[in-house]
Amino acid sequence: MLLKDHNLTIRPATKDDAGILCTWWNDGHVMAHAGFPKGLGTTPEAIAESLAKDGDTTGRRLILEVDSTPVGEMSYRNLGSDVVEIGIKICDSARQGKGLGTRFLKLLIAYLFNELGFEKVVLDTNLKNTRAQHVYEKLGFRKVGVRIHSWKDQLGRLQSAVDYELTQKLYIMEGGNFDKDR
Repeated sequence: MLLKDHNLTIRPATKDDAGILCTWWNDGHVMAHAGFPKGLGTTPEAIAESLAKDGDTTGRRLILEVDSTPVGEMSYRNLGSDVVEIGIKICDSARQGKGLGTRFLKLLIAYLFNELGFEKVVLDTNLKNTRAQHVYEKLGFRKVGVRIHSWKDQLGRLQSAVDYELTQKLYIMEGGNFDKDR
């Protein structure tokens, strides 16, 4: 799998990416929205071992590149029954807020529906992450639930999550064109 759109590339993460993933995952600023304001405290070796278990049909960690430079990561995980869960992080703070997440998500969603044949894409985000919510809704995701105080972050603070879904049927009806800000 290699997805490209002009200067953007989505590619599978390999053991060679374990170092950059470790840097991002151990950075509390990058990981705060996911509930880890102190970072994960992981090692490149542990990440490389985890990446070795990835597979196209079960799930995969992906590296996001702009002009061949890693700027973030995505993942997808097969939940069964033709449903796939995705996640995304633009880890380079200088690249955030520039529309890259939207472009990367469009590429991955098209691949998951058109190439892998999933019927529904689901995701969740922290209720406080309004920027992500805006992107998901702009791409056609429907809010299907809010889980108030459903989990605790690394510091023991209660957090809430918003659940979203996008169906292949809606994707086809919209012709794969979800950018509602255009």
